[in-house]
Amino acid sequence: MSEPAPTVDAAPATSRRTVRDLVASTEIDTRLLGMMAALAVIWTGFHIMSDGKFITSRNLWNLSVQSTSIAIMATGMVLIIVTRNIDLSVGALLGFLGYTMALVQTDGRISIFGANLTIDALTENAWYTWLVALAVGLVLGALIGGLQGYIVAYVGVPAFIVTLGGFLAWRGLIFRTGGKQGQTLAPLDDTFRYLGGAPDRSLGAGWSWVVALLACAGIVASIVLARQRRRRHGLAMRSTGVDVGLAVLGCGAVILGVWLITIEYASPITGDPVGIAYPVLILIGITLLMSYLARRRRFGRYVYAYGGNPEAAELGGINTRKTVTYTYVVMGMLCAVSAAIQTARLNSATTNLGVQNELDVIAAAVIGGTSFSGGIGTIPGAVLGAVVMQSLRSGMSLLNIDSPSQDIVVGVVLVTAVAIDALLRQRRRSAMIGALAVGAFIAAVVIQTGRP
Repeated sequence: MSEPAPTVDAAPATSRRTVRDLVASTEIDTRLLGMMAALAVIWTGFHIMSDGKFITSRNLWNLSVQSTSIAIMATGMVLIIVTRNIDLSVGALLGFLGYTMALVQTDGRISIFGANLTIDALTENAWYTWLVALAVGLVLGALIGGLQGYIVAYVGVPAFIVTLGGFLAWRGLIFRTGGKQGQTLAPLDDTFRYLGGAPDRSLGAGWSWVVALLACAGIVASIVLARQRRRRHGLAMRSTGVDVGLAVLGCGAVILGVWLITIEYASPITGDPVGIAYPVLILIGITLLMSYLARRRRFGRYVYAYGGNPEAAELGGINTRKTVTYTYVVMGMLCAVSAAIQTARLNSATTNLGVQNELDVIAAAVIGGTSFSGGIGTIPGAVLGAVVMQSLRSGMSLLNIDSPSQDIVVGVVLVTAVAIDALLRQRRRSAMIGALAVGAFIAAVVIQTGRP
């Protein structure tokens, strides 16, 4: 009788499976987890290199405000890239819309190619001036976006060419609007300036805690409703412990963030806690709205279906041309919101507003996991990508890194993100790790050599 074969200790494999199963049981996008881990590494690294100046309430509050404009446009860029298109005009369109909204507030009129629209009452600083200016920006942004989308979808001109033409045209129109020849327009309406965020134009401590409690209630409600939907449709449900853990972690992160970033930062003017800035509230609202549009509405499902397989989507009865056009309409309106935030923060409109923003927006979407192959991308990922981009720029500014070196680092990060996406689709994980290591090494060398 033969002896039984010796057993092999499988503890390490079991441990690995347990960790993998635990992550899978939460149903959280692993790319988002990786992005959050990368963001933590970036923050820690810059905090150490800047002698403790990065992870401070003041710097994080400024970082949150500075990230909003790019993050808002990145949520729209996700839908466009998911449909296998691109929009190179967002920076120029932002500048044109911001200049137009500033004209409404300072002169009460718009003049393009001899056509004049004058509202004399706006020059008297009426209470509704900022509303009219914002409405003009949103409508104009939707029309321009719709025009570009129509040419792409119905005429058949490649999106790269259409939006490249827009990149040139909208920037040039700044100098032909209002007969100002590119003069700086200032000051803007006092109420409008709240959209830009400032230490003396934020929510304050009381209302910030109200927002935090509402956010916690929303997190708990979303988890409960998700469980109810799964039970109603007979789908597999997460364990109660996992859902409770996610609720506790989510609420804890909200409370810690509000306390550290907004409450601990005292206004240099009044000395009181600054609270959440209005642009951050706008970003949160747009992120929730765009996520709902992308995941819960028919339009969002059509966008991802078209991006995954355009031919199958069209054969399935989806009006693909209309879907593509609407993605550009949404992008144009988001550019208007970002233009309002940037001009309000500066309290002026200049001809160089939005320069190179298109590169940051595309980079934020791609770094956030949006694939140029189409059909893949998330709204929260794009917002997180914008925070990563701004964190890099903010950290390098604290270290006094010269501007060319900053551009090199952003370029390296963008190419590395695209390479990782391509290698993930090819399931070449070892090569992906190598690309990440090479990109991180090059970025670190550039940052170190760019210091004074």
